[in-house]
Amino acid sequence: MITIAPVLTTPNLTLRGHTIEDYDRLAAMWANPEVIKHIGGRASTAQEAWFRLLRYLGHWPALGYGYWAVCDRESGLYIGDVGLADHKRGMHPEFDGTPEAGWVITPAMAGRGFATEATQAILDWYEASYGRARTVCMIESVHAGSIRVANKLGYERFAEVSMPAGPVSLFQRS
Repeated sequence: MITIAPVLTTPNLTLRGHTIEDYDRLAAMWANPEVIKHIGGRASTAQEAWFRLLRYLGHWPALGYGYWAVCDRESGLYIGDVGLADHKRGMHPEFDGTPEAGWVITPAMAGRGFATEATQAILDWYEASYGRARTVCMIESVHAGSIRVANKLGYERFAEVSMPAGPVSLFQRS
């Protein structure tokens, strides 16, 4: 089983495993109102950001997949997070045990196709490593940008659910 994230490169990005040194940038990103507007709507506290980083690190040895730090290939600047996780959400319809794709790019770098480019790279890696399998993603129903990314990646809506922050669309890719 893979215990750390492999380094992946795309034309514009380097995807690498997170390190403790990513904490300050990760915490700033997850406290940014633009970032969290469609992801629960509440800024992460310093502790929540720390726990997020630890979850990112812990997925790899536990499941053999997880999240990558997204970095600008030219400058090396950390610009976001992308990956697959099992959050054990316990929702209906049930998708625990199915890798859930997620992506977030800092607002200064958003709108350039980086979320699509990074997520396609990790989906390609996952399929090369584990074979073609169903993955899901969960997107706030009004988040048109992320829905466009999901559609470009071949995800199709299969359900709508209510969450405390509002309605959420569930997408799957098989």
